[in-house]
Amino acid sequence: MKRKICINLLFVLSMLFTGLAQAALTIEITRGMEGAAPIAVVPFDISNNRYPPPQDVSGIIAADLARSGRFAPLDERDMLSKPSEVKQVRFQDWRTLGVDNLVIGKVETAGTDKYRIQFRLFDVYRGRQITGHSIPATAAQLRYVAHRISDMIYQKLTGEPGAFATHIAYVEVDKKAGYKEYRLLLADSDGFNARTLLTSRQPLMSPAWSPDGRQLAYVSFEKRRASIYIQDTGSGKRRKVAGFTGINGAPAWSPDGSRLALTLSRDGNPEIYVLRLKDGHLKRLTFGPAIDTEPVWSPDGKSLVFTSDRGGSPQLYRMSSAGGQAKRLTFEGSYNASADFSPDGRHLAMVNGEGGRYRIAVLDLDSGLFHVVSDGKLDESPSFAPNGSMIIYATEAGHRGVLAAVSSDGRFRQRLSVQKGDVREPVWSP
Repeated sequence: MKRKICINLLFVLSMLFTGLAQAALTIEITRGMEGAAPIAVVPFDISNNRYPPPQDVSGIIAADLARSGRFAPLDERDMLSKPSEVKQVRFQDWRTLGVDNLVIGKVETAGTDKYRIQFRLFDVYRGRQITGHSIPATAAQLRYVAHRISDMIYQKLTGEPGAFATHIAYVEVDKKAGYKEYRLLLADSDGFNARTLLTSRQPLMSPAWSPDGRQLAYVSFEKRRASIYIQDTGSGKRRKVAGFTGINGAPAWSPDGSRLALTLSRDGNPEIYVLRLKDGHLKRLTFGPAIDTEPVWSPDGKSLVFTSDRGGSPQLYRMSSAGGQAKRLTFEGSYNASADFSPDGRHLAMVNGEGGRYRIAVLDLDSGLFHVVSDGKLDESPSFAPNGSMIIYATEAGHRGVLAAVSSDGRFRQRLSVQKGDVREPVWSP
C-alpha cells in the first residue's frame, strides 16, 4: 500500500473499511510473555445467592490479569481446592502448585438487584494477606467492579496503576444495500459492553478522548464535508467546533482540556493550529510549503509532536505548543507518523514504515532508543493505555481489519476482533 502524507494521513483509513455487523470484540493472546507471574484466581463463591449473579466476577478478574501479560492465572482444573474464606486456605497446596499469589472471594446478594463482592489477595509464600475489600454493586455494575478489583490487584503486585476499568473507542462500518453505515463505538477495555455513540452514512474517523474521559472529539464527513465535532459520551450531546473550507482533521486534546490541536487547510496548505474551545480562537503554529498533520500534545502540555514531510518523507517533529522552531525526532525508516505519547511523556509510539511494511514502534525520548514492537504488515493508529503498559492499534488479519494490543516492550501481544468485517482507529481512554 502506497503512503502519501497529505490526504492519505488524514483519510486513508476510511477507504480500508469493509462491511461489519456490530458485535463484541473477542480477545486472542497471540504471544505470551515469558516470566509472567503465576497467580490463582479461585472461582468466587456464589452458593448463598437465591439468584446467580449475571457476571462471572472471578472469571473477569482472571482474564484481565492474563491480558496484562504480567500474570499467568492457574487453570481452574489444576486447583487442589477452591477456598472462599481465609480459614479454608492451605498455603502449602498453592506453594506445591508454584503459585505466587492467590485471590479468593464471594459474591452475595445484598437486596433486589444488589450484590456485595468480597475478595482477598494473598502472598502465598509469606502466607499472609496483602489486601482485601468488600464492594457493593448492582447487577449492571458487576463487570465494572470486577475490572476495578483487577486494577487493585495489579497495582498491589506491580506498584503501577491498572487500566482494566477503562474504555476504548473505535470505528466500524456496516455494509448495507447501496451504502456504508459508519459507527463510532465505545467499549470496555476488554471489548465487552460495546455501544454506539454515533451512526452516519458518511465516514467517521480520528476519535480522541478528552482528558476527563467524558467527551470524544472526532472527524465526521456529514454533508460530504470534513468537520470536527465534540460529543459527550454520557448524554450524546455534541457540537461542531471546526468546519472550515478544506481539511479539518486529526483533533488532539490539550492535557487541561481547554484546547484542541488540529490540522486545517483553511489558508491553503495543511498546517497545525490550536483551537481554544471556550471562544473558538485559532492560533496557527506551522508555516511553509510542507504538509503538517497529526498533532499530539506532550503530557505536560508544553510541546506538540506532529507528522511532516518537510524533510522529504513523513517524519515526526517536535515544537513548543506556543509555536516556534520544530526539531526532527525520527530517523529510523522512510516513514514515521501517527505519534502518541506515553502517559509519563518519556516515550512515543508511532507507525514506522520500511520496505513496504508498516509496524508499531516506540521511541525512548531520553536515550533515543528505537524499538519496533509489532510484527504486522499494515499496523496503524497506536494508542497507549493510561498506565503506559500496553499499546492498542489497528492491523490486518485474514484480509480484514482487527484491533491488536502489544506491551510497550513488545514482549506480549493480543488481538481483538469481531466475527467478520473490519474495525479500525482505536483510542484508549484516560
